[in-house]
Amino acid sequence: MDVRFLFENYCLDADRRELACGSELIAIGPKVFDLLLYLVQNREQVVTRDDLLQAVWHGRIVSESTLTSHVNAVRKAIGDTGKQQRLIRTVARKGHRFVGPVREELAPGRTAAAEPDIAGEKSGAMLALPDSPSIAVLPFRNLSGDAGQDYFADGVVEDIITALSRIGWLFVIARNSSFAYKGRTVDEKQVGRELGVRYVVEGSVRQYESRVRITGQLVDATTGTHLWAERFEGTLDDIFELQDQIATSIVGAIASQLERAEIQRARRKPTGNLSAYDHYLRAMPYVHRGTREAIDEALPLFHKSIALDPEFASAHAMAAWCHCWRKINGWMTDQPREFADGIRLARLAVELGKDDAVALTRAGHTLAHLAGDVDGAIALLDKALVLNPNLAAAWFLGGFLRAERGDPEAAIVFFARAMRFSPLDPEMFRMQAGMAMAHLFAGRFDLALSWAEQSFRQLPSFTFVMVVIAACLALAGRMEQARDAADHLRKLDPAFRISKLDGWIPIRRPEHRASLANGLRLAGVPE
Repeated sequence: MDVRFLFENYCLDADRRELACGSELIAIGPKVFDLLLYLVQNREQVVTRDDLLQAVWHGRIVSESTLTSHVNAVRKAIGDTGKQQRLIRTVARKGHRFVGPVREELAPGRTAAAEPDIAGEKSGAMLALPDSPSIAVLPFRNLSGDAGQDYFADGVVEDIITALSRIGWLFVIARNSSFAYKGRTVDEKQVGRELGVRYVVEGSVRQYESRVRITGQLVDATTGTHLWAERFEGTLDDIFELQDQIATSIVGAIASQLERAEIQRARRKPTGNLSAYDHYLRAMPYVHRGTREAIDEALPLFHKSIALDPEFASAHAMAAWCHCWRKINGWMTDQPREFADGIRLARLAVELGKDDAVALTRAGHTLAHLAGDVDGAIALLDKALVLNPNLAAAWFLGGFLRAERGDPEAAIVFFARAMRFSPLDPEMFRMQAGMAMAHLFAGRFDLALSWAEQSFRQLPSFTFVMVVIAACLALAGRMEQARDAADHLRKLDPAFRISKLDGWIPIRRPEHRASLANGLRLAGVPE
């Protein structure tokens, strides 16, 4: 396709390999042209030195001075300087990014049939998308026929914007800009271009008698694709409580859908163009899968993300948590080294991510299991929930910590809240396992077994779940099945011993440790 890129008064013609300013052609060398074209085409992200070497010099190693001189030549050709960085910005220790608004159009001579069939596609400047996922929540339409109900719809949207703004990895358009679209019929793609966002949330509110129905939908504004839609209902007994409940439910659904959409987008990118965040996203499905092989795939991706952005708190935290997961499942091959690595990464994550709910959640849970600091970990996860009350991982990992500290009833509330926020969560098997542990500690062995078996069906290699299953079966008097479970546990972790329970997970209350140990002993697990 003959595409031209328009920015300020410049036209970059990819097919003719020409750069023009107004009607005047600008002399530009082939490598300088390739470099400018690559920066413009990849303006949604910071491109690294390695990206440029691969794309412009086809993998050939060139000196730092050669690369710098070419970047300076590009800036000179488009009237920019290293001091101004009006169009090309240098991001310290990361790379470069084209930050000027760009419009794309087909070169003259293309037939009308080949042009994009979208009204307004070529009108107006397009804001460059931020490095992180970006979203705008538009005012919800009031379908009640009563303008007096606008305040309720507006309140829900404001709550959603506020809650989404607490998610550290998300770029959220401010309320005043979003509400500029109130009362207007809009096209999602146009909104995306005008606000410079990838995702748009729309919705409607309808009141009938004493009930309210709210619908919400999430749209990928770059393609117009609908990613998610859901309906929420409630009574007007306490309208402000209902407003909070609906906003919380919508935010929980949006956050999980956004993460899935971003993961899929990262998977579609050529690996040579990946940024730190994309490596992080590619690692997350492996974490969700939970097998030993999957975690072996995830760790190098998180470390690559950290190498590209040494201040990426969530990448440090997820790498640390991978070590925690390996410990729980008995997969560590060099325990002292992995403990040290996990603790170091977790502490760095806490230091770098003081306002990052994901970083505090995973790092805190890791420090409880690798450094034994359960109380400190609970404080970190509680802070994460203040920052983002809708983060399912903070609820279910907080549930684990409360069960381990000795409060299974509080833990059950946390697990239930996590499941409510994210009913289709890829980590549901972890939530079910935690619910099983809490019921085991509460003495409800049959209920614990039911939850554990649900988790086992999703991940049969989950050592923790087999421990719970073996103990519950024995404590419930089902000895033959308990011995079978103990045999399966030995296959998963031949080195597992009852005497190692104290160092396995930080169970605080002696009676809970004794109950678990007694069940495993009855099942035939070695001392």
